[in-house]
Amino acid sequence: MRWFAVVSAATAPVLLIGGWTVAAALQPAGFDPLRDTISALAGHGAAHRWVMTVALLGVGVCHCVTAAALRPLATPARVMLAAGGAATVLVAAFPLPRTGSSGAHQLVATLAFACLAVWPALSRVPGGSPQPVPPALMRAGAAGLVILVGLFCAALAAGVLVGLAERLAAGAQSLWPLTTVIVLRRGAAVSGPR
Repeated sequence: MRWFAVVSAATAPVLLIGGWTVAAALQPAGFDPLRDTISALAGHGAAHRWVMTVALLGVGVCHCVTAAALRPLATPARVMLAAGGAATVLVAAFPLPRTGSSGAHQLVATLAFACLAVWPALSRVPGGSPQPVPPALMRAGAAGLVILVGLFCAALAAGVLVGLAERLAAGAQSLWPLTTVIVLRRGAAVSGPR
């Protein structure tokens, strides 16, 4: 695993959580982080929308860099993580409009959430090779991420606590690559140089 995986994996949650915290603080009275989405912070009607836009761009790039560095994992997992990162960049590129259809934004946001939820499930290395990360851990991670995305979808449908549900899902998705990197580095330290 490349050294820059640690940097990119640690930077993603800092950018995301820091971005939504700063961007929310810059909004006029009435913004409610429990109700309002992260996308609203980068939308055309947001005050200082550039803060969340830059944060989303950075998170997407970090996921792509981390995916490139996670060579011990199976290629499908790395491709899915990179696709989630690319879709996150597109979320920033297609912000919520002031009015009208948000179809492009919804499409890329859905793609980002889906890819970032399932990539851990694809990490198993085929062919009987030793697994770099315990498969049970990666399955549990994927299950947890899928559940959080499902809760976000349910909150969207009900129109209740949408911002909170989205922040839980997106925050967990930004932290899982870092968890994976830490487990890989510990495994490498235990097994020693080859």
